[in-house]
Amino acid sequence: MIDAIDASVISAADALALADACDTPALMREAARRRDAHHGVLMTYSRKVFIPLTHLCRDVCHYCTFAQPPRRGAAVYMSPDDVLEVARAGAAAGCAEALFTLGDKPELRYPAARATLHMLGFASTLDYLHATAALVLRETGLLPHLNPGVMSRDDMARLRPVSASMGLMLETASDRLAARGGVHFGSPDKVPAVRLATIAAAGELAIPFTTGLLIGIGETRRERIEALLALRDLHATHGHIQEVIIQPFRAKPGTRMAKSADASNDELLWTLAVARIVLGGAMNLQTPPNLAPKLLHQAIDAGINDWGGISPVTPDFVNPEAPWPHVDALASGLAASGRVLVQRLPVYPQYLLRPPRLRGGLGGVLPQARCGLRDPTLPSPKTGRESEWLDPAMRTAVLRASDAQGFARGDAWSPGQTAAPRTALPRAPVTTRAPALDRILARAESGAALAEPDIVALFAARGADYDHVCAAADRLRAAAVGDTVTYVVNRNINYTNVCSYRCAFCAFSKGKAAAHLRGAAYDLDHGEIARRVEEAWARGATEVCLQGGIHPEYTGDTYLAILRTVKSAVPAMHVHAFSALEVHHGASTLGIPVRRFLEKLRDAGLGTLPGTAAEILDDDVRAVICPDKLATAAWLEVIETAHRVGLRTTATIMFGHMEGLAHWARHLGALRDLQERSGGFTEFVPLPFVHMEAPIYHRGGARRGPTLREAVLMHAVARLALHPLIPHIQASWVKMGRDGARACLQAGCDDLGGTLMNESISRAAGAAHGEELPPKEMEALIAATGRRAAQRTTLYGTVPAERQRASRGAGTLAPVVQTPAKRRSAASVRIAAVP
Repeated sequence: MIDAIDASVISAADALALADACDTPALMREAARRRDAHHGVLMTYSRKVFIPLTHLCRDVCHYCTFAQPPRRGAAVYMSPDDVLEVARAGAAAGCAEALFTLGDKPELRYPAARATLHMLGFASTLDYLHATAALVLRETGLLPHLNPGVMSRDDMARLRPVSASMGLMLETASDRLAARGGVHFGSPDKVPAVRLATIAAAGELAIPFTTGLLIGIGETRRERIEALLALRDLHATHGHIQEVIIQPFRAKPGTRMAKSADASNDELLWTLAVARIVLGGAMNLQTPPNLAPKLLHQAIDAGINDWGGISPVTPDFVNPEAPWPHVDALASGLAASGRVLVQRLPVYPQYLLRPPRLRGGLGGVLPQARCGLRDPTLPSPKTGRESEWLDPAMRTAVLRASDAQGFARGDAWSPGQTAAPRTALPRAPVTTRAPALDRILARAESGAALAEPDIVALFAARGADYDHVCAAADRLRAAAVGDTVTYVVNRNINYTNVCSYRCAFCAFSKGKAAAHLRGAAYDLDHGEIARRVEEAWARGATEVCLQGGIHPEYTGDTYLAILRTVKSAVPAMHVHAFSALEVHHGASTLGIPVRRFLEKLRDAGLGTLPGTAAEILDDDVRAVICPDKLATAAWLEVIETAHRVGLRTTATIMFGHMEGLAHWARHLGALRDLQERSGGFTEFVPLPFVHMEAPIYHRGGARRGPTLREAVLMHAVARLALHPLIPHIQASWVKMGRDGARACLQAGCDDLGGTLMNESISRAAGAAHGEELPPKEMEALIAATGRRAAQRTTLYGTVPAERQRASRGAGTLAPVVQTPAKRRSAASVRIAAVP
């Protein structure tokens, strides 16, 4: 038996031999080891509502109290209004899943079911299920998980567009239990071959599927293993079994098995451990916590990694005598043992995080080999219409409910929204943490470069580990730059919103495809640019930040002319202008090398460059979100060249749309590598994706920005991963909001960027945090964290007292004039080859 347990892949013969293994504690230790190797300290659950669409069933299982015959005066099916009432209560309570449970095809047995369906306008129970699941999804956003019993392939194909996942308990693979005298006698839908056929059909249709065993109903230990092997074989073929439930039998009054013994504690723990060993470490394994409330820690020790669905709204209608545990109590108990409870969606992350096939011209399927969005152990589903694990419409709903790891968002916060975040700010860390995390933090604090998997592990931190990462980042901040929080008094000037590029995330630009959207197209008159610069200087600014769309008629001379306009208006004003994309465009239109164009800009008075247009420095992601923009290598080359000619830049990341943690890690690694070569980055500025008006979001291809936990971690992990090469980490108050910015200041940030005076890009995307944060308000925000505020120059120098006095006595801004864009000429700018 020991050899069988230690084998990396246990054979069927060795699995069957475990039927004679009686050392449950030894099995549990091996199961836990395998579980931990794949799932670490995370324990998941789904916050759900239970919707029993009908209690009628044509089967007569000897242990069931869910199935009931029609009763005079009682509704045969829940009405649509009843369904919505439950679903809305669940949405208000933070649920993400609507679990539809119902009996098998009751219309085949009961005239009352047929009559009610006819009155409702449906031919079958499954047709009515389709309609109500679609209703719940549309009206509440809850993700349907469907458990309607045995289904044909056509049944499941019809239900697939309205379900995030489906399920059917195998219960047992023993034909003996369906024979006369067995618990399934008289239940045609409980014949093992019939149920296995349904599970197989789900695999053919690429449906993420939940199944499992009911133990203690008369089966033997060997028969349990045979059932597990049957499920393992189906999963090996299709890769679709996302979760296996081990449910212990509990005797219920009023059933034929009312006097039978419950499945014992040892039987449950033995079966959990064997299931983990047979199914492997990667499988999601759970047992319902309400059916073994005194065995929660032992069940964890036996190898589970999930608690299934838990409802704050509805009872367990299958086991109404067993109340759900309180989630907060469950989380506290897990935390005490070093584990973290995480809310998941009804579909597990690996079935969401496969390369999306986005609609509306946003790009094709991302190559699986590099993007890191797909679980490499998960077989690809069939090609063609069924080549995705989720129907396109359902995938959009799931994506919008998910975080970057594919778990439930867990909070209503999104970047740019004014609502105060509910997620707690970083807390004082507890005294224990994972040894692996300790090692990573120690390397980071020493200034060593972190490997990509280490950075991913930091981004994945939750619970106490999240607090540890934030605390380590803040300690490092204090040691590196002290307790002063800096900001710059500046003005944003976006000189045109006309753009020939088609970035999927951009709600600012005005191209041909967006001529009717987001207000009128403009192209600022140089006199208006000069007026804004002069007004900014009068209000105490030391910097103007200039960026715009890539106007198809702009050339390098246009950028030089804008720069000269600024320097003529106020020679002392620092000009922070032109992204790598604008620089590349300018050089191309003049037919000169990028280096030569940067030298021209420098000599004309350009001070520094913003590190925007970086988005995510991974070409697989860029192929989706900005397919016609600079490739990663080209962006890095322009920025490095700027550094080589003496122009320093900021560094940015635009995150929280459709990318994953590995892409964030890769991005930070590329920035660190460049900084080691050139030393030209002044600060790192995370830019959380603002989703509200973004095209990619409206087309169903993006999340609702990062969660607050993810956004704070981006700042904290950047401090750790970029130390000591990039000294300053900046929080965007426009995107994070004041509460979010305060959280970042407690997690490694030392700068709040600019007062801005005018902000257009984030507001065009839907952000609502205002266009200006004047010095008085900026300093009050900083003081609330117990830190000292200081104005700075663009290059972190001291601001003259005269400038500071002017900034604090600034008057009201005059209305801006957005000079209407002229009709484009027939001839477009010729892009010359750059030597």
